[in-house]
Amino acid sequence: MTTARNGQGGALAGIVAQLRTHYDEVVLPLWLTRGFNAALGLPFESLSSVDGQPLPPQRYRTMACARQLFVFSLGGAAALSAHAERLFESLRHRFRHPAGGWVYSIGPDAAPLETHHDLYTYAFVVFACAAYYRRSGDPRALQTLAETVSLVESRFGKAGGLYLAQLDGDGVTPRQGPLQNPIMHLTEAYLAARGLADTAWYEDALRRIADGVSMHFMDAATQCICELPARETGNRIEPGHQFEWYALVQGAPDVFPDTRLAGSVPQAMDYARRHGVEPEVQAVCASLDLRGTVTDATQRIWAQTEYARSLAMRGDDASLHDLERQLRRFRDRFLHAGGWYECLDAGGGVARADMPSTTPYHLAACYAALPGAT
Repeated sequence: MTTARNGQGGALAGIVAQLRTHYDEVVLPLWLTRGFNAALGLPFESLSSVDGQPLPPQRYRTMACARQLFVFSLGGAAALSAHAERLFESLRHRFRHPAGGWVYSIGPDAAPLETHHDLYTYAFVVFACAAYYRRSGDPRALQTLAETVSLVESRFGKAGGLYLAQLDGDGVTPRQGPLQNPIMHLTEAYLAARGLADTAWYEDALRRIADGVSMHFMDAATQCICELPARETGNRIEPGHQFEWYALVQGAPDVFPDTRLAGSVPQAMDYARRHGVEPEVQAVCASLDLRGTVTDATQRIWAQTEYARSLAMRGDDASLHDLERQLRRFRDRFLHAGGWYECLDAGGGVARADMPSTTPYHLAACYAALPGAT
């Protein structure tokens, strides 16, 4: 028995090392070189998966810059830290909204393009600034974080732990009601920010959000968190988000222990595994209906990374055994010598031929949770 476990551990360590080498030697260099528009100081939105060249830019999103700032704030090498500093300066100077806060995007000419206010975007600014502050100690990062949190609460916040997803450019008029995904990433952002300042406030806010998500987005029959408020028609369950919520909640056991969400996420993870993972290739589908039927069989790379992260965080022998199998399939099906495939179709064919600048964030978050992370 001990020999088998040691053998399994060695196999898992080997595949994890291969993934991290690919990330360090292939993925990160792409965004330091061809993926970076030095004239604007911004990452291109997407590269070709065929040759790694930038695809013609239509816009540059605040969220994409913030995700890259997070990625390069994690790096240890001087070149990575210097790049994080460049990205932080670009975030602060390129994407400011005339009404305060952040535009959604700028055009190729660097002029504001989409000027509505987007909770998902604001959440990633908070998340990235927390990572950059931990890396650099730059007080401007903490100031930017605090200013953005203040705007999140005053502009997007609603009663009962809910937040509007979008506002018009005036920062007042609702454009889109509460959605699961932006609230999930706000949870991620507030988890990253707690401990930097006002720890008690962030933990109270996180518990309030957890209660709001459970009350308004949880499907009672499955315990899964739906994409739309639970009573809305045409709702769906994304297995990848069940894995992501599991990782967020389990990663902060001191914040969520007495919440309904803490009790439901293991059940939601199990449901997503049963209905949303194709056993032979360990591939996570894009979405299910509320009966557990696959409604979108597309296999998106981010959902695979969240599945791996949740298995690693569950951490028991059976989960680590499944993790080793899943990571091998992930490596063989999604990664290649020049980068990665963003989406595969149900048959395993390449469904998208681009590599978005936002994807390294998912790889970084996953790899940090794998056994042996430092």
